[in-house]
Amino acid sequence: MTKEKMNFTKMVASGNDFIVVDSKLPGNPKYLAPRLCDRRFGIGADGLLLLGGAARGADLTMRIINADGSEAQMCGNGARCAALYSGRKNPRISTLAGLIEARVSGKNVKIRLTDPRGMREDVPVRVCGRLIRVNCIDTGVPHAVIFVKGLENIDVDGIGRMVRYYSRFAPAGTNVDFAEETGCGSISVRTYERGVEGETLACGTGSTASALVFAAKKGLNNTVKVKTLSGEVLTVYFQKAKDKFTDVWLEGSARKVYRGVWQEG
Repeated sequence: MTKEKMNFTKMVASGNDFIVVDSKLPGNPKYLAPRLCDRRFGIGADGLLLLGGAARGADLTMRIINADGSEAQMCGNGARCAALYSGRKNPRISTLAGLIEARVSGKNVKIRLTDPRGMREDVPVRVCGRLIRVNCIDTGVPHAVIFVKGLENIDVDGIGRMVRYYSRFAPAGTNVDFAEETGCGSISVRTYERGVEGETLACGTGSTASALVFAAKKGLNNTVKVKTLSGEVLTVYFQKAKDKFTDVWLEGSARKVYRGVWQEG
């Protein structure tokens, strides 16, 4: 018997790569995603994006299934890929985190995230017998931002994994961002992503989280530039009034890499 085939598009935004599917999956996405995202025996990706039709005031819906099969509420770079894939200039995307607006101009995609919440600065976390201070903020998914010096020498996977599973963040855990100031209004960021369970080349919500925490600490408003591990610089725009951030946008490039047909054999 011939097994059912699935059309897909491979997309990338700032080094974050995704398998994009806008048709019916031949199985449960939470079981399929680990096989599809496997970089040796599958297509290879950080996550699976499932796109659906218009709903609840949006032009399309987006589900994000991580490489480990867990489902995320939001993915900034994934939403930018979905916006480009839609073929619309100003699509509205429904996610579990809320409604996301987008602006598409060529390969440049800018999305407006839901307003961040739950910001806490300098939360004490003990890792390997050492007390470190992390900054917590939810930009659609939870992030713990740690400011460091010598970012290139940080053990992102090792320390990130310990903070990700730290009891304070149980049961869901947190994404972990390591950020370093590189200039006036600019930072570099490396991220341990929950669901991928390792470092990725970029993280949209993590870049945003790091930029907002940086802005809060430095008293900045409007814009922060974020250099990702992939080398691409993302731009985070925002408005800050007292202790609240609103009108938060993430901007960077996205592109289609290739189209294919997957059939498990």
